[in-house]
Parts: sequence; structure tokens; C-alpha cells
Amino acid sequence: MRLEIRQFLCLKDNIGVLVRAPESGATAAIDAPEPEPILAALRKEGWTLTDIFVTHHHADHVQGIGALQSAFPNVRVTGPASEAAAIGGLDREVEDGDTVYLGPHAAKVISVPGHTLGHVAYWFEEDALLFAGDTLFAMGCGRPFEASPATLYRSLLKLAALPDATQIYCGHEYTLSNARFALSVDPRNEALQRRAEAVAELSAEGLTLPTQLRLEKATNPFLRVAEPDIQASLGLLGADPAEVFAALRERKNRA
Repeated sequence: MRLEIRQFLCLKDNIGVLVRAPESGATAAIDAPEPEPILAALRKEGWTLTDIFVTHHHADHVQGIGALQSAFPNVRVTGPASEAAAIGGLDREVEDGDTVYLGPHAAKVISVPGHTLGHVAYWFEEDALLFAGDTLFAMGCGRPFEASPATLYRSLLKLAALPDATQIYCGHEYTLSNARFALSVDPRNEALQRRAEAVAELSAEGLTLPTQLRLEKATNPFLRVAEPDIQASLGLLGADPAEVFAALRERKNRA
């Protein structure tokens, strides 16, 4: 049976995500940005929270953990071992290559440093689902706050190597602004033009996520830094892709 997923806004633009294994009823929150919307979604569905899978230590991803633990005393909190002290209250500390389970569904832990040094993603291979936190966004990526742009770029390449059909859930709803930036550096990309139009319609209705890895490879400039058009738009034609990525990320920082 396939995992059931519900997503909703938390805070201003964080995405709250609940994932449920229908065989057992095990239900996980991906991060805990804000307790009230998560609790409301659980009540609406009649689900019981059994797990919290934490991607990284930033407050807008962990500040709801305590309230969720109070509401569900048996909830198990899993997160990156290298950020355990910053997160606090972890029941299981995980590293790259570890496996976590939600009922019978296995997720591989993928280390993706860059946005934070210990950031991890959770990949449910059999369900073709990736929970990427703030590493990979629709048509964008996170800021490299705690590591070099080159480190973040290597992390993105790890995610880009997953199957093209992988559905991606991100930590924030930034899609509309990311589309505008992507068009500014890759204006001749017809797939991107079509997607930007579709995103404008979706955004007017609500959330634009999830996205798909195949679509990101075709339209996300941060996964396309080897493309001559993007290199030329930055004045870096023929440069090493990691150098192009760093320049692209810096331009996005100023956008």
C-alpha cells in the first residue's frame, strides 16, 4: 500500500507534511515548524502521530517538537546525529546511509550538507518519495549557511542521481519566486517557460508542491549549471559547474 501524504502551510511559507503508513497507522511529521497546523491536520484525518523525522536544526523546522511531544508522549523523534545537540530531544540519531521505518516503509537517510552542516533528507525508495527539507526546492535550492556552495552543490548532485520519477516534498513554498529567478538566468528554456505559467496558476489556488525530479532536472537552474545557456548568462561559459553554481547562488542571494 502506498504512503498517504497531507501537506499544508505552517508559519509564513514553511510546508508541514504528514506521512502515514496505511498498513499500520504509523504517522510521521516531516520536521515540526509549527504545532497548531500539524495538530489540526492530525485531528482532521483522525491520525495519531508516531514519529517526527527532522531534516535539520533551524528553528522553523524544530520549534514545534516540544508541543507535539506533549500531545503525543510516545512519539519518536529522529534526526541528524551531528545536529542532535542543536535540535534537542532526539530519540534516534541518524547518519548517511541509515534506514528508518514508517510501518513497513523504509526510508534511506541521505546526508546533504550545505544549508546546514548536518542536514539530511529522507528517501522512501519503494514509494519514490524524497523529503528534501531546505536542500532542494522547486526550481531552487537552500542557501549554504554553514558550508561552502561547492558542498551544497555536491549534495544536490547526490539528490539528482535518484530516479527521475521521484516525487519531492520541500521545506518551503518558494516556487513562484524561484520560477521568476530561473527565467532570469535561463530565459530560452521552453520547459521552464511552460512550467512558470503552470506554477502561476497553481500558486493562485494554493500549494504548488510536490515536484518531481525529472521536472527539476529540466527547469531548476541549480541542477543545470553545466548548461551553456546558464553559464553564458553568468558570463562563465565553459567554467567548472561548481564555480557556476556558486555564482548562481550568489546572484539568487541578491535577487
